[in-house]
Amino acid sequence: MPALGKVLIVDDSKLIHQMYRLVLMRFGGCRIVDAMNGLEALEILAREKDFDLILLDINMPIMNGIQFMEKMRENGMRSHAPIIVISTEGGEEDTVRAMRLGARGYIVKPFKSESLYDLIEKVVGGKSPAAAPEEMHNIS
Repeated sequence: MPALGKVLIVDDSKLIHQMYRLVLMRFGGCRIVDAMNGLEALEILAREKDFDLILLDINMPIMNGIQFMEKMRENGMRSHAPIIVISTEGGEEDTVRAMRLGARGYIVKPFKSESLYDLIEKVVGGKSPAAAPEEMHNIS
C-alpha cells in the first residue's frame, strides 16, 4: 500500500469531503487539506507544497476543476502530486480534457468507495494513467 503524507481535496460539497476522508483513512495517517473550489486550491498550492495526491471535482463555483488545471499550467504550478478527477461529468470530452491537462485518473460519481481506493492505490503507486473501469467512460 502506497504511503500518503498529504492530500488536497478540491470539491464544493462538505459531504463529499467526508466521504473521501473515509476512503483516505485506509492509507494511514495522511494529512488532508480541504478546498471548496479551484481558486482556493490554487491559493493553497501557492503556499503549501509536497502534496502526494489531489482529488479534484469538475463542477464547482468560482473556479471549476478544468479551469484549476489550466491555471496551474499557465502559472507554471506543475504539481508533482498526481491528480484524480472525480466528477458527475462523465462525458468523453471532459475525460479527455482532464487527462490532457495532467489528470492521472478519472472516476465518475456516484462511485463505490472500493473503486476510489483502488484507483488511488494505482495512481499513487506509480501505475498511470489509471481509471476505475466500471465508473469511467471509455475514451478509446
